Amino acid sequence: MPDELLAQLDWVVASLHTSLDKNPTERVLAAIDNPHVDCIGHLTGRRISRRPGADLDLDRIVTRAVETRTALEINSQPDRLDMRDVHARLAGAAGVMIPIDTDAHSTTALDYAELGVGLARRAWLTKEQVLNTRSWAKIEKLKA
Repeated sequence: MPDELLAQLDWVVASLHTSLDKNPTERVLAAIDNPHVDCIGHLTGRRISRRPGADLDLDRIVTRAVETRTALEINSQPDRLDMRDVHARLAGAAGVMIPIDTDAHSTTALDYAELGVGLARRAWLTKEQVLNTRSWAKIEKLKA
């Protein structure tokens, strides 16, 4: 997407969708370094029972996410549940903001939020570490 269009969006989420075996850490780091990207979605790209997630250097990614104030998403889709709880705990402890997202493609999928909340609880995340426990106005202030 051209930078002019990205600059007009309120919240930009970048995610790995293909070629999970081709430099996935470098690709995620490049997305984090993009000034228009606010969040990395379904971090490893895994699809439970269909494909494993990308082999990522989580320490490097979390460090860069802290430096750039880029959020790392918990995706609540039952076939993703990505980030894993251990990854979410690492990111949260480092100071990365973590939104819980349903990745809903229909209204019935909004119910998946409960799965993401469960994953965040397994990661021992607090309300303060979960980005979307705030109002949109407070989230906007965090972006500034």
